[in-house]
Amino acid sequence: MGAQKTARDEEFRAFAAATWSRLFRTAYLLAGDRHGAEDLVQQAMERGYTAWGRVRSAADPYAYVRRVLINEHARRFRRRPREQLVTAVPDRPAPAGSDPDARAVLLGALAGLPPRQRQAVVLRYWEDLSETQAAEAMGCSVGTVKSQAARGLAKLREASSHNGLIGIGGER
Repeated sequence: MGAQKTARDEEFRAFAAATWSRLFRTAYLLAGDRHGAEDLVQQAMERGYTAWGRVRSAADPYAYVRRVLINEHARRFRRRPREQLVTAVPDRPAPAGSDPDARAVLLGALAGLPPRQRQAVVLRYWEDLSETQAAEAMGCSVGTVKSQAARGLAKLREASSHNGLIGIGGER
């Protein structure tokens, strides 16, 4: 029994090492901050380890654990009130004509999306999943993915245009 557990542990360690950074990037986009992302990945890996027999035998073990990560994110959002953390509160608005950091603006806009819209946008455009794959990962219909992604992209376009950035999809 000890040898089986050791082989199982080594197999899971290899899986975790190979997928951690990819899961972390997805979690960061979902959570909006580094600490929240680390917590999400840790929880997903913990659940993946306890269900390693099912994960290992799944057609795509990464997709299985990614789904766990998405479920953890949804669960966390239902439990907590919606807050947006900032590193510093600005004393005054940026002067007209200043060029804000595009990455920070878009990450802030992404963090401001409702959870389902954020999940749809991240899975479709960051993870590059098809609508069907995203629907499976989110546990919803393809139509829901389409509508949530469209609404999320519209809000991201609006945020980028308000900040004078080149819009999502190339608009200015």
